[in-house]
Amino acid sequence: MIVKKRFFSFTKEEIQFTTESGYTFDALQVAYETYGRLNRERDNAILVLHALTGDAHAAGFYTSRDPKPGWWDPMIGPGRALDTDKYFVICSNVLGGCGGTTGPTSINPRTKAPYGIGFPPINIRDMVRLQKILLDNLGIKKLRMAIGGSMGGMQALEWAVTFPDSVETVVAIAATHELSPLAIAFNYAGIKAIENDPLWRNGNYYSSGQPVKGLMLARMIGTLTYKSDELFKRRFSRKMDPERGLFQVESYLEHQGEIFVNRFDANTYLCLLKAMNRHNIAEPYGLLERALRRIKAKVFMVGIDTDMLYPPVDMRSFIQRLNTAGGYGEYREIKSYQGHDAFLVDFDQLAPIVREILKNTRTKTLLNESPLV
Repeated sequence: MIVKKRFFSFTKEEIQFTTESGYTFDALQVAYETYGRLNRERDNAILVLHALTGDAHAAGFYTSRDPKPGWWDPMIGPGRALDTDKYFVICSNVLGGCGGTTGPTSINPRTKAPYGIGFPPINIRDMVRLQKILLDNLGIKKLRMAIGGSMGGMQALEWAVTFPDSVETVVAIAATHELSPLAIAFNYAGIKAIENDPLWRNGNYYSSGQPVKGLMLARMIGTLTYKSDELFKRRFSRKMDPERGLFQVESYLEHQGEIFVNRFDANTYLCLLKAMNRHNIAEPYGLLERALRRIKAKVFMVGIDTDMLYPPVDMRSFIQRLNTAGGYGEYREIKSYQGHDAFLVDFDQLAPIVREILKNTRTKTLLNESPLV
């Protein structure tokens, strides 16, 4: 499937967009991709929401020479779980990202230089509000589904709360409504790894080169949280890498850091980590139950039994609270030794779950059903 990255841009004279922190952008750009066709009724749209270091390239190839497809390609396409013969699938790079949407690496019209550390503080709601503007521009008033993993799952849940009349079904994979103290702590370690690199220069490094060592270390820390003890035992055991004189697991972490610094930006990483740490769907409403009572969508949470960042017990608790508040929630679980990253790997388990949800979530099929937890 050959795909094309698209861009939607607007100025504040056309659409005023102000973050919750109070910053109004002079201009914004959103990078996005679409797969399949929007039907005449405009009711077959599915929004795919990417994780922390993802981007809009969720599926397909830009050219026949590309070495690999988009990050969720096994899930999106003709005959796949998100069947592009039936559905119009959209994926956009988040606000604050570095994949084409306005973020710290973008040029600030006011200074003619990259925003850098001057990019305003954002949160998940800001990301979702910008996505809503994009969908309005595409003529989509209601989503058939909003689906994503990790930070993408947090966005999906926020869609249900912020725009309750604009989404029919939400699938949050390996995600909850707020980060746990442990997840915040891991993110903070990554933040300090970058900020303690002398080359960070308080975020003003674009003319001298980014803080490679700090960003590499931050990625290594993050990678540890995405995997599991069982995965590392199976893949590496205590074997050595004779070329580097390191344990194979050490070489693996070095490699993950090396490839990451060539595709991502340090200020962007800080911006998005802090957005995740700040996020809580209940914040505008005071109590979680008040936020939950806003939700009209059918909410499905898909946990991973070895996920240390979003433990299944927390996801089950959210579904129970949603149902108690009068909403509709169900829980599913992937059994995997992959850890948090299973939603990017175990498609043999995830795809059937998503197919089943799409098949059974039309309103008329749920009238006489009871939620499952």
